[in-house]
Amino acid sequence: MQCYKNGQLIDSIPLLDRAFHYGDGCFTTARIFQGVFELKHLHFARLKVACQNLSLDADLSLIDESLEQLKQQNPTLNGTFKVVISRGEGDRGYSLPLHAADIYVWYYPRVMQVFQPEWIESGLLTHALGLNMPHLVGLKTLNRLEQVLLKQEADQQGWLEALVSDVQGYIVEGVSSNCFIRINDQWITPELRYNGVHGVMRATILSRMQQQDIHCEQRCIELNEIEHIQSLFFCNALHPMKAVIRFNRQALAQQPYLDLFKTLKLSQID
Repeated sequence: MQCYKNGQLIDSIPLLDRAFHYGDGCFTTARIFQGVFELKHLHFARLKVACQNLSLDADLSLIDESLEQLKQQNPTLNGTFKVVISRGEGDRGYSLPLHAADIYVWYYPRVMQVFQPEWIESGLLTHALGLNMPHLVGLKTLNRLEQVLLKQEADQQGWLEALVSDVQGYIVEGVSSNCFIRINDQWITPELRYNGVHGVMRATILSRMQQQDIHCEQRCIELNEIEHIQSLFFCNALHPMKAVIRFNRQALAQQPYLDLFKTLKLSQID
């Protein structure tokens, strides 16, 4: 692992960093495959929205600067690339400091392969998401306590990923992924109106569906609809399709995954 702060290699983080004290910032996690920062434009666009909504004065060019330094040290980059934008150091209390935000970049090298569908078992978690302040809906803020508790429950069930509802009784997403659900031979993805993350892979899949004239409805999905699920898959920036073969111990149809993966060319993400 390597970490850069504002383009400089570091091995420690300041004790007064507000990311630690308040979760005051945002982040994104990306895949680097054979030196390519996949879906870079979508990651940057989402970070810009988050910085605007959180009033973070962030110089995103420092991300590219850190990436170039990584490339100089590592001829072929393969792994996970995480960007954390913190409001930086500050005095005690919630009031905002006036200086620019700090940009941290972590690189975790690992062996990466060309994408193929990943087959998993899953189910519905009992813990539910709350409703976000409207200004924060869709953002990947640093406060991820809900996901920590949800992941604990999923691990206890032996599920790599699981479906999550909210306190209103609507399906939202997975623990660390967005989701696409097939009901009555129709693809649906939850409308993220009150909570959830606006995922870059979700946006990519929706765009490719539109290009291929594959209709996908974005709407609220009620909990009582899950008994009619024919197929379900999860997606995030690190994988376009985690296809569920069994949901709550019930077998799901697999051919729709294979057809969609091939049609949308999800093995090719750039």
